[in-house]
Formats: sequence, C-alpha cells, structure tokens
Amino acid sequence: MTAIDTVVKLGGSSVDQLTDQWWDDLARHARTSRIALVHGWSKPLKQLNPRYTQPDAILRDRYGNQSRWTTPEVIADIHTVSDDITGRITTLLDKRDVDVARVLGSDGALLAGPGERWYWRGKELVELDNLVGPIVRVDPAPLSVPAGDRPGVLVVTPLARDPRGREVNVDGDRAAAAVARGAGASALVLVTDVPFLLIDDKPVPRISRQDAVRFRDKGATGGMRKKLRAADEALEHGVRRVIIGSAPLSDLLAERTGTVITESGEGEQA
Repeated sequence: MTAIDTVVKLGGSSVDQLTDQWWDDLARHARTSRIALVHGWSKPLKQLNPRYTQPDAILRDRYGNQSRWTTPEVIADIHTVSDDITGRITTLLDKRDVDVARVLGSDGALLAGPGERWYWRGKELVELDNLVGPIVRVDPAPLSVPAGDRPGVLVVTPLARDPRGREVNVDGDRAAAAVARGAGASALVLVTDVPFLLIDDKPVPRISRQDAVRFRDKGATGGMRKKLRAADEALEHGVRRVIIGSAPLSDLLAERTGTVITESGEGEQA
C-alpha cells in the first residue's frame, strides 16, 4: 500500500452521471498518481426510501446549520447505498485494469467530535440524539492505495466514530478535506455538476482562500457553501490547492478548467 497524492470527492449520483471518458481519464491518471475517491450518498439515499425526501428528514441546529437527521436505521441505509456505490466504482475501474481498495472511515480512519444536540422543531429548540459529528482526527495508516501489478485507487466511505464509539454521519466534502490533509495529499478535487465557482454569475478560474471564505460567508448557498468550507479546512491544514469543477481529473489538475483555490490565489500547480 502507498500514500495519497490526490483526493477526489464524488457525489453519490456522480458515479452514474460521469461519462466513460471521465473514467478512462481517471484510470490513466491512476497509472502515474495515487488517488483516493471519497463518495457521497445523498441522492442514492433519497432513491432508496422516499422518507429521506421529506422536509423533516433534515434538521437545523440552533446556529442555523443543516444536517440529515441520522438514526441507527439511517446509518444502516447509508451502508446499503455506500456498498452499492463502491461496487459500481469497482466495476468501472476493474474494466480499466485498475484495482480498488475500500476503507470505511468508521473503521478507524476518521474520528468525530461530539455532535450538536439542540435542533429547531417548528418554533421550538429540542434536544435530539442525532448521529452526526465534525471530524476531529484522521488516522493516516489506512489511507493508502493498493500496491500491486495494476494501478490502484482507494475508495473512502465517509463515516466516522464519535467519542462514545458510535458510528456517525459526516459531511462528505469536509470528510474529503480531512482525508486529504490526513493523507498528506497535495490536491483536493471536488467534482460537482457545475464547471466553475460563480460569483455574480461570472465564472471564477482562480481565487485565494481568504476571498473564497468571504464569498462563502456572504454569498454562497447550499452545496457550494459546504464545498468552500471544505476547501478552507483543507488549505488550513497543508493541502496546496483545492479545485472545484465538472471536467475530467487531468483537466482539473492541469488547471485548464474549474476553479482553483490556493492560499494566495496565485498559481501553485504541481
């Protein structure tokens, strides 16, 4: 097993939406670089059971942050869809002569801190035992690609253990940032369905960490806000650059497209 150069975050639905050319490119890149894929599961979870599409499936804490209301039953369903996602990734890469190893973050790689307990239910704050938490520590030992005759890719399922030893749900983008910093990766790539970060409806090819944080706090919404938070956490802990975009990995890493976020905003391409 060998260490990681690049961490790539894929949404759960991205596995089927990405083209054959995208996977061909990833396989070529795996021959010269050590890659970890961190997958999400939000849309597959909604497809598994319609109750996950209901408004009460999402909680808002006293600070305004949103998270999925996660119970042991939800954790079990996350396992179900994650097993399926990992299986599809394995099939796609095996056809391209790339081996896949899988790590469950909750098997020791990712440790979460205590989660929030107070959430709004209507107009009232109530205490709920929600199985979520922020990642506070990463064990890099399991985070390595398989070493063999064929190239290898590591697939990471973003679950963690809390201080009580319980398996908890963690945000996928922030988990990818934690994996990148824990594994000593130089680049974090957040693959999304938009080609650039947009500010005032204009594509931004490059931005500094400070300016990205400013936009995150004053203009970004939804999934992009989470991605910018993940980017900030990755850069704060030594990852050299974060790239957001929808293109093949080689194009994103070569900075031919996408939005590149670095500490200074200047070019730092490896």
